[in-house]
Amino acid sequence: MKYTYFGQSSFLLETDTHKFLFDPFISPNPLAKTIDITKLEADYILVSHGHEDHVADLIVIAKQTKAKVIAMPEIINWVNKQGVDNVHSMNYGKYTFDFGTVRMVWATHSSSLPDGSYGGNPAGFVLELDGKQIYFAGDTGLTIEMKLLAELYKLNYAILPIGGNYTMNVDDAAIAANYINCDKIIGIHYDTFPVIEIDSANAIENFKRAQKTLLLPAIGETIVL
Repeated sequence: MKYTYFGQSSFLLETDTHKFLFDPFISPNPLAKTIDITKLEADYILVSHGHEDHVADLIVIAKQTKAKVIAMPEIINWVNKQGVDNVHSMNYGKYTFDFGTVRMVWATHSSSLPDGSYGGNPAGFVLELDGKQIYFAGDTGLTIEMKLLAELYKLNYAILPIGGNYTMNVDDAAIAANYINCDKIIGIHYDTFPVIEIDSANAIENFKRAQKTLLLPAIGETIVL
């Protein structure tokens, strides 16, 4: 399985058979100018919540790729109004797709759509695919509900926000890694804006002291999971 980072909370997971794009905020991100969204491919687009820095390119890419959009019902209703019909509405539950399973899980944040309408509850996802279990937290603060994931899964990787202010910071994310009992963490939602800038070297060292590995791939970089 491969992971490619597109900045902020946007990334692509690739198996041998499917491509999964998450929270596509790319073209407005000044740090992601090397990414050409017209060349992106996806079979599914998973959306954690409705904020602009997670859905800015959603409609354009959904129409371009014909990918199926997976999100909360309120986001799906908004997507439908933009002319996208290949969708799968979810809430906090688990569903089996042709590629594996997706569980939508709790996130503590807020959610509204670009037109100001209600975006439903924010969420994260746990995917079981290609023999691995991957947790994408979405935008969230540290929450005790994360401990449930350690009971339900043996996570191979967790993709966690680390920028602080709007979400967990580095210290909180290290605690979250213990809550979910996952040793390999990929950091997201940092450096895009001044208020969420981090010291990357210090963050990696912080996780090392907690006996965890923090991966911070560069924008456009692909790593093998």
